[in-house]
Amino acid sequence: MCMYTLQRIEQAEQLVKKSRFLATAGPVQDEHAARAFIRDHSHSGANHNCWAWRTGTTYRFSDDGEPGGTAGRPILQAIESQSLDNVAVVVTRWFGGVLLGTGGLARAYGGAAASCLRAASLIEIIPSRALALRVGFSDLSLVMARLASAEDVTILNEAFFDSGAEITAQVPECLFEELCERLIDATSGRIEMLADGSAQ
Repeated sequence: MCMYTLQRIEQAEQLVKKSRFLATAGPVQDEHAARAFIRDHSHSGANHNCWAWRTGTTYRFSDDGEPGGTAGRPILQAIESQSLDNVAVVVTRWFGGVLLGTGGLARAYGGAAASCLRAASLIEIIPSRALALRVGFSDLSLVMARLASAEDVTILNEAFFDSGAEITAQVPECLFEELCERLIDATSGRIEMLADGSAQ
């Protein structure tokens, strides 16, 4: 199943029975970034700043003083229902004087988050691994050309030494084995594959 993240920070606002709900969603790489996003997009003058985030298999959510299960979980469900990952959402509420009840709160928080996420520009997350290799100068230009021509491959680092270079590249998971075989064939086995990185 394809997973997506947000291209940039998005916002959407809704008014529900005089309460104002402001949803702010953005891309995050890890838990540290998610917590920073929540901190930076919470409003101190509001009644509640409820939130949820997901990065890979890790997720967290908070009702921030609302009745249990009425805010954080509906926000997380909005993220999951749209096949999103590496995303954090803060829904801020300014109370308008009318009680919404638990069902009304869940619909308002989840609805604000879903509305914001539906309007967002998405980019597909392509699972990848780090490939580290050592190559002599005689094969360096050939290897660099092969890496450059492969789709969605990014060179992360190049280190040169007396007889050649060590190169680290980020390679899509689905292309990893094939690209390794092509590089070995192209250099007649003269290339040395170092320990590869784990899946990202």
